[in-house]
Amino acid sequence: MAGKIRNEASSSSNSKGESVVVDVGRRRSSCGYCRSVGRTSVAHGLWAHSITVDDYQDLLDRGWRRSGCFLYKPEMDKTCCPSYTIRLKAGEFVAAKEQSRVSRRMQRFLDGTLDGKKPDLLTDESNTSNSAAKKSSSGSCEGNNEEEQYLQHISNQIGNVVRAWAGSEDFPSDIQFPKASVKKVTHTKKKQIGGSEDLLYSSNISFQIAATLRRSKLAEKDACVFGVAKSGTDQNGQSSEVSPKIIAEKLASALNQLGEFSSLSTRACNGHLNFYSASRQVPSGERVGTTNVSSNSPGSTGVKRCSMAKNTKCSQQKRRRLEIRLKKSSFDPEEYALYRKYQIKVHHDAPDQVMESSYRRFLVDTPIVFVPPSGDGSVPPCGFGSFHQQYVVDGRLVAVGVVDILPRCLSSKYLFWDPDFAFLSLGKYSALQEISWVKETQAVCPSLQYYYLGYYIHSCSKMRYKAAYNPSELLCPLRYQWIPFYIARPLLDRKPYVILSDFATLQNGESSPHQLPQNSIGPQYENPGREDPIETLSDDDGNDDDEEMVEPDYEGSDVDDSDPETGTSVDEIKDGDVSSVLIGLKNSRIRFKDLQRALGSSEKQYMKIQLHRYIKAVGAGLSEHMVYLLG
Repeated sequence: MAGKIRNEASSSSNSKGESVVVDVGRRRSSCGYCRSVGRTSVAHGLWAHSITVDDYQDLLDRGWRRSGCFLYKPEMDKTCCPSYTIRLKAGEFVAAKEQSRVSRRMQRFLDGTLDGKKPDLLTDESNTSNSAAKKSSSGSCEGNNEEEQYLQHISNQIGNVVRAWAGSEDFPSDIQFPKASVKKVTHTKKKQIGGSEDLLYSSNISFQIAATLRRSKLAEKDACVFGVAKSGTDQNGQSSEVSPKIIAEKLASALNQLGEFSSLSTRACNGHLNFYSASRQVPSGERVGTTNVSSNSPGSTGVKRCSMAKNTKCSQQKRRRLEIRLKKSSFDPEEYALYRKYQIKVHHDAPDQVMESSYRRFLVDTPIVFVPPSGDGSVPPCGFGSFHQQYVVDGRLVAVGVVDILPRCLSSKYLFWDPDFAFLSLGKYSALQEISWVKETQAVCPSLQYYYLGYYIHSCSKMRYKAAYNPSELLCPLRYQWIPFYIARPLLDRKPYVILSDFATLQNGESSPHQLPQNSIGPQYENPGREDPIETLSDDDGNDDDEEMVEPDYEGSDVDDSDPETGTSVDEIKDGDVSSVLIGLKNSRIRFKDLQRALGSSEKQYMKIQLHRYIKAVGAGLSEHMVYLLG
């Protein structure tokens, strides 16, 4: 569903501009991740009047990130929740099972086979259907006893169908089929298996029957049960083993023909026998095809990607249209209304706290200088800069992803979505779409290969979902090398702040991976080569994919002068360390080595200390061409 990008602002200047920043020094803020009393985040801050896409890309690769026009870099050894920049190479991305389920769930929603009502309404309807079904079976029983009796009734009907087939198929008399067990499908289980909200009960009896038949070693004359051969091979040498899937389909057909369950619809699903509320029945065996089409509706701008079901078998279902529009960052009243709804219902903010000014400052304002597209493949068709990616279903805005598109990556900043569509796990879905966009865009802009997910915080469980986008890498906070997550994870399990490149060096042959520096990770990790399945890192409900919203408010905090840089003195700073820093004075640009001649002794010493910290934060290369603005 990722589509081609079309330029929205071809009239923009071809100049990449210059980066102009004000160094605001160290900032403290209460931690927005752990929210523990007395815990604080510490970061170096810059206020950017403008910044080029190349410079911001380089800052990302040194651990920086932006909130509007405010740039910040956590001081990892001082902050309570160390934040590691995380990225993945889009072309190597491998979708986990949960991520694939999210895509399939969205497709079912677009096809019309998944109800688009809110989960709470679905739950209410399911409970109503449950109640009606139970009343038809067990009379006046209430509560758990009534439901247990109804489950027993379903089990008995399955047993009757199995016995009828056993008698008609000339089974040996010594075969004893197991009793069917029917269980209620919980809301959590529905999410795990990607089931629709109207799924009520399920049975694995087909698997038990298949196992019984395999054990029975039936003779060749008994080799056709339910119309399919059993053990061994047929005349063509093909496997003739009865599959649970075929058995489940035959049982479901027989139960539906029986007409015993007026409130339920029985359907086979990958060998399981599932029972759905008949009020929202999905036709059995129906497979819906999809296609991707492009559409540009009148009056719209930017890039659109559309998806619509086209299979005529689903003509009775309500098919939906999804458009994905990429637009340059700007204020949009419809987006702001969605943002307010999201903040109030999902993050429980008071209505008077969600102001347009804070929304603009956080998600609309950007210092990144827009670069228009070029025809030489160095810039993608949308250009470089800050964008809002809108997700629109049948004309209704359901989600907005705020992203920066840079020379080497798409950097995902934030997503807000309509709480009515929480069942679609739009956080995960948007991430998959952004990864897909990078893959496609790489064909026309080869330098753009990576997807940046912001910060990974191993000590915050709600942020661990980011590592589920595999294979990911974390940025070493000291040497700015990218370290594979499978190497970093066991170290972070032992200690929140780790010099990741130390361990990577050991793995490359200088020492055994088990001989880890004691001052780097604390106690020795017992099995550093072992990694649990990556799926265990994803969140359960799919709604924590936007936890960047709780980032510390460095911008609103005061300058922290109480904790000066330890070990830094004028005597330790050589003139060469800061002499090439580019200084901005009103409309002029000058190197510090030329400016210091006009400064007094105390002013020169003060500036050297400030510039030394600045170089340590942004790197010597960036300090020589980004403009360090003075008052």
